[in-house]
Amino acid sequence: MQSPSGEERWRYVLTEPSSPVRTRRVHRRIPSAPRCKMCLSPFAGVGGLVMARLGHAPWPKNPKYCSGCFRVLSANHGGAEVECSLLFADVRGSTSLAESMPPREFNRLMGRFYDTAFAVLVNHDAIVDKFVGDEIIGIFVPSMAGAEHASAAVDAARALLAATGHGSASGPWVPIGVGVNTGISYVGSIGEGPDTELTAMGDVVNVTARLASAAGAGEILVAAPAAGAAHLPAGLEHRALLLKGKSESTDMVVLRAT
Repeated sequence: MQSPSGEERWRYVLTEPSSPVRTRRVHRRIPSAPRCKMCLSPFAGVGGLVMARLGHAPWPKNPKYCSGCFRVLSANHGGAEVECSLLFADVRGSTSLAESMPPREFNRLMGRFYDTAFAVLVNHDAIVDKFVGDEIIGIFVPSMAGAEHASAAVDAARALLAATGHGSASGPWVPIGVGVNTGISYVGSIGEGPDTELTAMGDVVNVTARLASAAGAGEILVAAPAAGAAHLPAGLEHRALLLKGKSESTDMVVLRAT
């Protein structure tokens, strides 16, 4: 069982701006991708060579993290319950897309989506949690995205629609739907050994995933708590849906690409 001091340490890291957050913002300006999921150290190009010499080479047993960050995660299992915002983005109709194009072409499309979404989320101070099939997940914690983390998540969702071509004259180059939610989640280092991940868990996370699944192409479904925290204006379209696994309908605001 995690000690209270460990939980308080995690809560401080997740809610209070600190030097690691400033380091992360410096690292994201150094080219080039791919990057460490935690500190954003580049793994490729000249930046990757320099950061490797400084102890930030990809960790061989989990190359999503640099050696330094993975040691920190491995040594500090646990986390804390904190208020944060979540963003899930799904590629709509990915099964049909895969069926309609050669595997290599589909792989390029999904790679472009992941790279684009990663850049958008990082630029809005999110932790990129994971890529799951045709989906990407971003966590917006107060220490990185600030007290207005719900607004940061909504802004990121809008930017992601624009970056994927929604609202443009030519239409989207990949159709996506996005879900955004805000609430208390358990955020921390989950798993053992090379499976250790910095992630979020809880009902808020599950609801966000359901919102993304329910969103149509070019739609952002923002759960009522996130809409209120992001100070979205009155008069926007509202929707109430009975999401899979929920006993009551979920109220949400609907945003679309413009």
